[in-house]
Amino acid sequence: MSMARSLTYRVEAYNLSRASENKIHDDSVARKLGFAGGLVPGVEVYAYACHPLTQRWGRAWLEHGGIELRFLKPVYDGRMATVSAREVAADLELEVHSEDLLCAQGRAWLSAKASAAPPPAIDAFPFRAPPTMRPSASPSTLSPGTALCLPPQRLTSDMAASYLRDARERDPLYAQQGLVHPGAILRLCNGALKENVALPPWIHVGSRVSNFAVVRVGDELSVRTRVEANYERKGHRLVDLDALVIANGDTVVARVLHTALYQLRQMAAGT
Repeated sequence: MSMARSLTYRVEAYNLSRASENKIHDDSVARKLGFAGGLVPGVEVYAYACHPLTQRWGRAWLEHGGIELRFLKPVYDGRMATVSAREVAADLELEVHSEDLLCAQGRAWLSAKASAAPPPAIDAFPFRAPPTMRPSASPSTLSPGTALCLPPQRLTSDMAASYLRDARERDPLYAQQGLVHPGAILRLCNGALKENVALPPWIHVGSRVSNFAVVRVGDELSVRTRVEANYERKGHRLVDLDALVIANGDTVVARVLHTALYQLRQMAAGT
């Protein structure tokens, strides 16, 4: 890899979830919880980190690549985020910095197409429609084995174009080939969580994604998730999800191990 070609990617971060139900993205609420302002969603920081991957591997990464990324510090609206990719053996080590802070860290890889592991069977992840009345997120409602699903929804050309604009994506690959950005796909895993339980302000803290196929504009996507673990760490409560993203009812396009901090210790303490 020519490091001058794909070592650094700079992008102005944009908080496209400012008006969402998750008030961690609202400036006033986030400040009360000790942050400098509303957090740019982790899925968008992930989207920024994907840019050098398609620069390095092109469409192949969307078809049989992977990435593991942990979010360490917030990225804020209007601030510059710098993604650094460094080649280590066949992988890329990734870091995302903003305002001189390490905000995310991980690695990405490209599996050999001929030897890539097949996706899990869809039937191994039972479908359960979201409840009409969402229960509050808790160790019992997010107990291991619980199914959290997102019914099918079609990704229109307007939705795909809007996401490319909001994620500040400059790679022409998506628009030219009619492909959906991986950040928009990962957003659906958040949807599988929030459509099944009522959440206080919460934070997406990491994901490991294995890609199996591209998603095309116009595809109908659904998510089948099961809770892998629910635990406490440093006074916070977290949940690990194992999710399949499925296109058109019959094709697994990605498997995502998704971690969310669903109760901040500040909230548990009543501050």
